[in-house]
Amino acid sequence: MSATLSDLRKEYTLAGLDLTDVLPDPMAQFRRWFDAALGAGVPEPNAMHLSTVNADGRPDGRIVLIKDVSDAGFVFYTNYESRKGQELLGQPFAALTFFWPELERQIRIEGRVEKVSDAESDAYYASRPRGSQIGAWVSQQSRIITNRAVLETRQRDLEAQFADQSVPRPPYWGGFRLVPDALEFWQGRPSRLHDRIHYRREENSWVLERLSP
Repeated sequence: MSATLSDLRKEYTLAGLDLTDVLPDPMAQFRRWFDAALGAGVPEPNAMHLSTVNADGRPDGRIVLIKDVSDAGFVFYTNYESRKGQELLGQPFAALTFFWPELERQIRIEGRVEKVSDAESDAYYASRPRGSQIGAWVSQQSRIITNRAVLETRQRDLEAQFADQSVPRPPYWGGFRLVPDALEFWQGRPSRLHDRIHYRREENSWVLERLSP
């Protein structure tokens, strides 16, 4: 290695963030920053880190794609029988993290998680490419398999099974919605003195606070 890990560092200098720079509604502020990420050409700005915990309190994380954002919360889709699906059903709280290094920005979100309605899951599933629809049937997500040929064989079988007909949504596949009670907007600054604006829900309103880096 030409440099040690301790030598890797970057100074963040693009912008600052103050309480006067953000909107009173964190969901509106999220959409403002998300639109900025889209406008800046950030690759896959909808990619986020989803953190869950199991029944023993052990944390787990992975990257998933956000598929809907509204005042009700943040929606993503998965196999309910997967590791993350089972963890969310058993411990219905999670955290999301968006990181857009091109803008030197990060958003952290915490809240409780609930299943979306069958109608919402059906509507999104119907909008997916056919290959992705069949893929949801192919993969028994998080289960051990002997090799990739298992997936390829099952894919061929299911393509034949659903030939000349629409692909129904698997009963074990659908959406979760994270209903936020805390959001933090982070803007990188020089000397690691970053700007952090935190929203926390108190009953039916949001309290804004500035946090030390």
